[in-house]
This record gives sequence, structure tokens and C-alpha cells, in this order.
Amino acid sequence: QVQLVESGGGLVQPGGSLRLSCAASGFTLDYYTIGWFRQAPGTEREGVSCISSSDGREYYAESVKGRFTISRDNAKNTVYLQMNSLKPEDTAVYYCAAKEAFRVYYGDAKSCLQNMEDWGKGTPVTVSS
Repeated sequence: QVQLVESGGGLVQPGGSLRLSCAASGFTLDYYTIGWFRQAPGTEREGVSCISSSDGREYYAESVKGRFTISRDNAKNTVYLQMNSLKPEDTAVYYCAAKEAFRVYYGDAKSCLQNMEDWGKGTPVTVSS
């Protein structure tokens, strides 16, 4: 059974950092593209970052470029999202998602993030002083 479990969320002051983890079970990450999404109250879900299974290429939304870094540790079957210089507008529930993608290459963040197949339940992040 495919399962994704996010952790690492919490309350942080503006300018602070958090590292989110997405632990996968029931499948190995080697052939899966993983994306991070977020949804703030009253807003639509937004794609934040994505990492390709095929070439490890990273993709970011404009709103987080230069502040967030996605990485994967296939040995631990875990994907991370390092979030630095956090702003109040980063407050949201963060979700990771996966899709099987063997030898699939993406031209942009949108194509990497679309059509995800499996989702975690999310971890809340609050940026406030």
C-alpha cells in the first residue's frame, strides 16, 4: 500500500527555517517524481516544488525560488523540503505527492507537478511572530 507521511511542520518566526520530510512506504522512490504542495485557508492548492525521478532535476514556484530547496534520499525513501527565510505568506498546510515516472523528463515546474497520483495528509506550517 502506497503511503506518504509528512512531518516537520510547526510554528516559526518570520525569517526562520523549517525542514519538512516526506517518508514513503509501500514503494521505492527511485522511479517516482515527488512534489510538494501547499494550501492556505480559503485558497487553492499551490505547487511549491518538484524533483524528478529520472534526472534529479529540481523545480520551484517563483514564490519560493532562492528560499526553498527540495532533495531526496532514496536510501531512506524520503524527500525533504528545506525552507529558509520564511514569510507569513508561507503559512499553509504542506503536502507531498508522488507519481510513477520512469525515464520521464520535464520542461518546467508545471509539468513536473501535474497529475500526481498519491498524496500525504499534510503537515501545517505557521509563520508568525
